[in-house]
Amino acid sequence: MKKTAVLVDSTAYMDNALKNNKNLRIVYLTVNIDKQVKKEILDINMDEYLKYLSKERKKFPTTSQPAIGEIVKVLQNLKKEGYTDVIAIALSSGISGTYSSYKTASLMVEGIELHTFDSEVSCQAETYYVRKALRLIEEGVCPEKIINELDEMKKISRAYFVVDDLSHLQRGGRLTHAEAIIGSLLQVKPILHFENTKIVPYQKIRTLKKTIKKMYELFDEYYTKNIGKNIYISVLHINNIEKAEEIKEYLESNYKNINIEVGEIGPVIATHLGPGVIGMCYTIL
Repeated sequence: MKKTAVLVDSTAYMDNALKNNKNLRIVYLTVNIDKQVKKEILDINMDEYLKYLSKERKKFPTTSQPAIGEIVKVLQNLKKEGYTDVIAIALSSGISGTYSSYKTASLMVEGIELHTFDSEVSCQAETYYVRKALRLIEEGVCPEKIINELDEMKKISRAYFVVDDLSHLQRGGRLTHAEAIIGSLLQVKPILHFENTKIVPYQKIRTLKKTIKKMYELFDEYYTKNIGKNIYISVLHINNIEKAEEIKEYLESNYKNINIEVGEIGPVIATHLGPGVIGMCYTIL
């Protein structure tokens, strides 16, 4: 009889209640600061990490995917606990090698089958796939069907965000140099999203106010098409809680029967986005 677990990377930034699910395991990405390697969340939180994102620093932090050895250890332990299958959910393969590390680790442990899923997003947008997978496991759904369900969910999931300074994305190679220069020179506040696993501009807008307005319009279109369905939405931020709460209040005031939360982005993703980020991700669960 199959026994299935979910494996996810730390950039999903889940709440503690979800982290404690008996069928869930987490592997941690790291930040590299002044020759010190720290696991995000476990070894350093965002309050501590913000000082390392300052433009004044001569050497900027870098990030690394989970060590293959760590993934192998998790899989070996799951096998000992009687698990036969693992749904391995990774942040977008276009911005991290975590998905590839899952694939490599799966070849090193016999007797347990890894079913890899590229979320093509990160942060709380990735968490939605975790919630879906765990629920399907409780319902007794087989691993292959769970992956199919996650693929279908991907078609109806959305994530948009705006950064305060494009140079963070450019520095980490997540946005081209030309796009970063053009954005900073023109003071553009583009709406960004994931397309084919990569971060690309969705629409270039001149001011943050207009960018937020456009994100509201995008959600309004989504809500109108899906009224009556179980819509979940997360408002994401990096050191921008006031704006995030303002957006949450607007959504609660204008839309009925939505499940909404505010989520903070952690150190690894913050390294590439920088302080001041605001985003919205939503799906149907």
